[in-house]
Amino acid sequence: MQVQPYVFFNGRCEEAMKFYGEKLGAEVVFQMRFKDAPPSAAESVPPGNEEKIMHTTFRIGATELMASDGDCKGEGPRPAGFSLSLTADDVPSAEKYFNALSDGGNVMMPWQATFWSKGFGMVVDRFGIPWMVTVPHEGG
Repeated sequence: MQVQPYVFFNGRCEEAMKFYGEKLGAEVVFQMRFKDAPPSAAESVPPGNEEKIMHTTFRIGATELMASDGDCKGEGPRPAGFSLSLTADDVPSAEKYFNALSDGGNVMMPWQATFWSKGFGMVVDRFGIPWMVTVPHEGG
């Protein structure tokens, strides 16, 4: 069994894939645009959104995530009740990722040492996706 996050970008998926590629080294593994859907499915696509991303699978480090432009209606409800947790190999890398995700985003907890980690921070990125960035606890 596998559980993977599926993230909706409300018409900004291509921009998000480019951002995550530049900032986190994300790699698109598979991508399908709405124009690639069979005619029966393409009927439900709002005109002008044929080039939007119907589905993509992308990899950040060893993790594969999935994403879409969703219904392409622009600003939708913000994700709530979860965060994507990025665990980096070391403090400099983690701080770099935190700062990258903060670019155009909203810092919820500034990058800092905590009682459980040498570095931890929380941010909602420019696409409304909540992230927790950390380094592993020593000895664990």
